[in-house]
Amino acid sequence: MITIIPATKDHIEQVAPLFDRYRIFYGQDSNLSAATRFLEQRMSRNESVIFLALDEQEAVGFTQLYTTFSSVSMERVFILNDLFVLNSHRKKGIGEALLNRAKTHCKERGYKGLALETATNNPAQQLYERLGWKKDAHCFHYFWTA
Repeated sequence: MITIIPATKDHIEQVAPLFDRYRIFYGQDSNLSAATRFLEQRMSRNESVIFLALDEQEAVGFTQLYTTFSSVSMERVFILNDLFVLNSHRKKGIGEALLNRAKTHCKERGYKGLALETATNNPAQQLYERLGWKKDAHCFHYFWTA
């Protein structure tokens, strides 16, 4: 049975290996100690919210949210920045459960909504759209690297 829980500092040792694998998926080198430090910093500074998917006691997935603001609506918005489920546990509804928990958290906090960005070839787009995310075809996203 899958359980979705809010992660605390006590869960960092369970989240960090998943976070490391998530980064590897996106072409980064494995660095578990840096992943652990990064998560510790986010949590100690209250800069992110992490939901952890557990199968019994095994950590099998997570999502991480960051807060930002919409200047136009003058409301808080969550950025759903990270979503990862172990290959062995995909296609079992865990990603959907994590996304739905994030949506519930957003509503409970009175935020305007959730934003996410994904690769144009990511098959999860079908899941996002099925769960009510709308593709913004009116904007381009730009990024400048320092």
